[in-house]
Amino acid sequence: MKHNEAQPCPELETYIHSFWELKGDDSDDQWERIFPDGCPGIIINLGEPCKTDNGLTTMDYGKTYVVGAMTTFKDSFIDRNTHLLGVCLKPAVFSSFYNYAPQNELTNHTFEFDLPYSFDIGKINKAPYAYLNRYFLDRKRSINQSLQSVLNDIHISKGNVSIREISKRNFTTVRQLERLFKTHIGLTPKEYVKIIRFQSVLSMMNDINQKKSLSDIAFECGFYDQAHLTNEIKRHSGLTPAQF
Repeated sequence: MKHNEAQPCPELETYIHSFWELKGDDSDDQWERIFPDGCPGIIINLGEPCKTDNGLTTMDYGKTYVVGAMTTFKDSFIDRNTHLLGVCLKPAVFSSFYNYAPQNELTNHTFEFDLPYSFDIGKINKAPYAYLNRYFLDRKRSINQSLQSVLNDIHISKGNVSIREISKRNFTTVRQLERLFKTHIGLTPKEYVKIIRFQSVLSMMNDINQKKSLSDIAFECGFYDQAHLTNEIKRHSGLTPAQF
């Protein structure tokens, strides 16, 4: 499997994490697992039909799909004929490009986009990243500023923070945060914080320069104990720490 990433143009850096392309090869014929990161995405299938959402959804050739934020892992089947091109959007920016649906209606699902929102496969095949930059630049509206300081706070703390504390820091209420997250992110604030903390744990576990014990990671990330950490890892990934 070959996976490549490209950065968006500077004008889109606050909206888009990356563009990516995935191609299967002769050694591929298995389910690949994706972990939640709090971000929505857009995918066009440039290859044979591809099963995703743990086999519940099939992405067909030439069609564009919107992928909602995830609360847990999902599996997609990758083989030699798989060819996907995708966009990883940043949290809370979907509404800066689309008048489509509240994000909570997309959570944990992959939906075929309506034709007016779909990518042009002819232009994609000619110059994919140039086309994607132009596509999103033409659609770009102002970013939702009401959530940006909240998201920054959560990321700086690596998810080791309470929602009540976040709301106080940002001069809002827990209830108002819940409404904003539901509409613009598709997750509750509590779910989002847990996902960011899970991603922080993965980074520590994968850091070959600082090999830390699970108990050390649990302490640094604000878990009650190692068992609590193990349960959260399994909840979001379907795997135990040892399986990583």
